[in-house]
Amino acid sequence: MILIDPPLWPNHGTVWGHLVSDASLAELHEFAARAGIPRRAFDRDHYDYPIARRHELVAMGATEVSTRELIVRLRASGLRVTAAERRAG
Repeated sequence: MILIDPPLWPNHGTVWGHLVSDASLAELHEFAARAGIPRRAFDRDHYDYPIARRHELVAMGATEVSTRELIVRLRASGLRVTAAERRAG
């Protein structure tokens, strides 16, 4: 399932949220490609999306969840990249 959390992170003149899959990275990449989200927005286990795209992504099938729920489901899927793994490269 594709999950989307509320945009809460300001950067580059807008506010950003996360788009993830709780099933597979293949599912996530396919959804992002259909939505026209560039691959450069991918950060190891999620895509960043700008607030202006939120309603469109939900209309395409992304399920709205809280940030906490998104993290819980991403961890349970085994796809979560931890902060330590990010630092290690």
